[in-house]
Amino acid sequence: MLDDLYSARILKAAANMPHAGRLPEPQGSSEKIAKLCGSRVLVDVAVTGGRVSDFAQEVKACALGQAAAAILGEHIIGATPAEVDEARDALYAMLKSGGPAPQGRFSDLAMLEPVKDYAPRHASTLLAFEAAAEALRQATTRTSAAGAA
Repeated sequence: MLDDLYSARILKAAANMPHAGRLPEPQGSSEKIAKLCGSRVLVDVAVTGGRVSDFAQEVKACALGQAAAAILGEHIIGATPAEVDEARDALYAMLKSGGPAPQGRFSDLAMLEPVKDYAPRHASTLLAFEAAAEALRQATTRTSAAGAA
């Protein structure tokens, strides 16, 4: 069962962290920490035309949190905030209530389906998407406020 949890595909994703680092001038940033294990994800975003135009992340997490962050980093450029929210919600449902795997640009999250059987790992697996969704809310709020001024 642990072989499914830490499959070669998950470990490969965890080892490849796209967009590692920080943005020099993010429009939105969010840091999330899993209290149980101490995993930490810090996300910076920029939005242009209602889509993610730039992204960076600092990830200090277990292999499962790193794999989820790697999938986020690989597919987030060009995504809308709604797509990120939908992926976060689908990942949450997949882990917590046996819902279907996320679809669309974040469908690679299906590889994390075995995590559903390990509740203590849910928080770290969700961190990157929770941080990205919050950073995008900040960015779109700032963009909307700037446009109204």
